[in-house]
Amino acid sequence: MSDKHTYIINGATGDWEIVIGMEVHAQVKSNAKLFSGAAAAFGAEPNTLVSLVDAGMPGMLPVLNRACVAQAVRTGLGLNARINAFSRFDRKNYFYPDLPQGYQISQFAHPIVGEGEIECERNDGTIFKVGIERLHLEQDAGKSIHDLDPDATYVDLNRSGVALMEIVSRPHVRTPGDAAAYVRTLRTVLRYLDTCDGDMEKGQLRADVNVSVCRPSQYEKFIDTDSLEHLGTRCEIKNVNSLRFIMQAIEYEAQRQVNIIEDGGKINQETRLFDANAGATRSMRSKEDAHDYRYFPDPDLPPLELEQSFIDELKANLPELPAQKRKRFVEKLGLSEYDASVLVADKDRADYFEQVLEGRDPKLAANWVNNELFGRLNKEGLGIAESPVSPDQLGGIVSLIKDGVISGKIAKDVFDIIWNEGGDPAQVVEEHGMKQVTDTGAIEKVIDELITANTEQARKVRQKPKAMGWFVGQVMKAMGGKANPQAVNEILAKKLLD
Repeated sequence: MSDKHTYIINGATGDWEIVIGMEVHAQVKSNAKLFSGAAAAFGAEPNTLVSLVDAGMPGMLPVLNRACVAQAVRTGLGLNARINAFSRFDRKNYFYPDLPQGYQISQFAHPIVGEGEIECERNDGTIFKVGIERLHLEQDAGKSIHDLDPDATYVDLNRSGVALMEIVSRPHVRTPGDAAAYVRTLRTVLRYLDTCDGDMEKGQLRADVNVSVCRPSQYEKFIDTDSLEHLGTRCEIKNVNSLRFIMQAIEYEAQRQVNIIEDGGKINQETRLFDANAGATRSMRSKEDAHDYRYFPDPDLPPLELEQSFIDELKANLPELPAQKRKRFVEKLGLSEYDASVLVADKDRADYFEQVLEGRDPKLAANWVNNELFGRLNKEGLGIAESPVSPDQLGGIVSLIKDGVISGKIAKDVFDIIWNEGGDPAQVVEEHGMKQVTDTGAIEKVIDELITANTEQARKVRQKPKAMGWFVGQVMKAMGGKANPQAVNEILAKKLLD
């Protein structure tokens, strides 16, 4: 069980808390791979995007892709992290069939990005911060495919050599929900920076989740001393590829560890996999320490030294990031915290909203983007890029409502026509005779007729003003829903309540 922001496991010997650290592998958005000119595209036929360098052929020398370096620095700046002017590539030695070189070119002792911090938002709107320990660049391995033949494993090297940013957090995450919120926030920041597309289904963002359990007092000592010795032995859950699976894996793993400890056992540091079908983690291999990988500086790559002018130029051209945009939407536009958070959570949605907004009422625009547009997109199973209604068209509807040309109810009919048939909102309103009736004389005539025909109902309204809603509905019905609601309410109040 848990309270709001700390996950508590009630064990037989007392309470336990979860400590979570995240290692997120984000595929760098670039045209070419980290050390070769081969394309870094997704979905090509197996082994069609492989250079001699990617295939690990003898004598092939890696050449660092400057664009990937820039993307890593931009990401570091977006995470409020220290950019290291000096960094170095190392060889991380291990054997796997889809690692043709027999080692991975990565960074260990000298990463390109140092400590930073990211501000994350929970589903309830509360904010928490997670420390970033480091970000380093490395090349991806290929892909082993085990389900094409019961007696053989196939290897696709298209992914071999693709640039990855490994973003390592401090153990500041305390609940499964916060772990998902951290990854979701990080993915949003990367998309705003345009340094990673973040599609978890395509493997562009993968999370290794480090889980340990400890007594509440132990975590307090860790916070006071920043020493990991106060925390329990951690297990790493490898390559979790959805936010839901991240939460499920943490819940299962934490309970597994508590059960072992309370039964008198000991947690072995190891790498585990999450079986989504079983909802359980299982052992993959014992956890290697750094010396087991035999890291050493890559002799084919000189140290990477960055000019300050290079860093400054990238910093000057950073986009407005989610936290900044959310603050502006609330303080400058007057949106609620909730509406602002929903809008900025997805860059495409925020961009769409800002196009709708141009010169229009912010709250009305936000309501139509968040509720009407995305409600329909979700119902139809469409992404925002597939929306039949453009920002200009939706903005036109918002303007017609604000100007009193149509009511909110009529606007939904206009929206439906444009969704199915297209067209300019103003022309649709004109051609379909959908303009709102603002002629108070015409409205007053209908109201007088209704009051004369319903004297008993009119008497009830004088005794109970809330009953006036019945008359409002009858007026709208009599006028085909085109009467101006504000005018209707004002005239009725004057005739029935004064």
